[in-house]
Amino acid sequence: MQAITLCAILIATIFSDVPLHAAGFTPAAGPAAGQAEHVVLFVLEGLDQPALKAGPMPVLSRLVKDGSVTWSAEAASPFVRLPAMASLLTGLPVSKHGITWDSFEFSRGYPRPPTLFDYLDLSGGRDSAIFLMDESLYQLAKPEPYTDYQLCGPLKPECTPRRLVAYIKQYFAKAASGHGYGHAILAFPHLLVVHLPAPERAGQAQGWSSNEYRQALRSVDQAMGDVLDLYRSHGLLERTAIAVTSLSGPATSRAAGVPWIVSGYGIKSGYAIRGPVSLIDTGATVMRIMGLETHAEWDSRPVEEIFVGASIGRVAMRKER
Repeated sequence: MQAITLCAILIATIFSDVPLHAAGFTPAAGPAAGQAEHVVLFVLEGLDQPALKAGPMPVLSRLVKDGSVTWSAEAASPFVRLPAMASLLTGLPVSKHGITWDSFEFSRGYPRPPTLFDYLDLSGGRDSAIFLMDESLYQLAKPEPYTDYQLCGPLKPECTPRRLVAYIKQYFAKAASGHGYGHAILAFPHLLVVHLPAPERAGQAQGWSSNEYRQALRSVDQAMGDVLDLYRSHGLLERTAIAVTSLSGPATSRAAGVPWIVSGYGIKSGYAIRGPVSLIDTGATVMRIMGLETHAEWDSRPVEEIFVGASIGRVAMRKER
């Protein structure tokens, strides 16, 4: 009954201008002791394990060393940017969320299934800020009072990771001012999503062994470091968890899956994930990091074994999707 009620609330709010808080749902209290207050989710493209050395990528290497890791998470199929990102955010495979195209088409509207951002607000009043580097992903930028989107250089492929980081710094400066940012976020967001597709673009255009690809890896690693330094400078990093995944690996390694890394507050350090992981498990795991309830409507499941105190023997076997 609870799942039906939650679904009904979401449907009612998605097709109206009524915020979730005003739809008869009372959000949970703030984060409890032992739960992360913030999550940073880096969504990369064109990344696999050898890329750590090809870059090199010292920031990502540190997250791997200090976190829980698998290099063979199940990716969304097909390896296409918009459908894959939709799977990550909706917690559903492409066959269920229905987004099969790879360009922004206004007439198709926004995704009908609830997204991670909807669930964060519904379960705990958490807000999100999303910074994207591809205009096709505007298809996912559903206007909500608890979510801010910013696209780096709309319709301009020359947008760089450095420029995206500059936008994030401006965002944080306004959030720290006490006057909020735009119409939505009045303080630092609980979830920050940063999309960095530069390695995929360079690999496709110049080759996976090219200098341009290696330079793109370094630029993405630097961008990740700059974002984490921003959290550190505002005193947020100690209660923050950092997740890194990729919508795709290099064309030469895609059959092996994609990286899936979580590090930081409440996460096991130096841990190799043993159980199966899918890209669509990212959303439920973000919810679990914040101590929030996940929902039966999802195919997404939290990866329980990565959390401090979890025993692999107590992690339930996962059902096939």
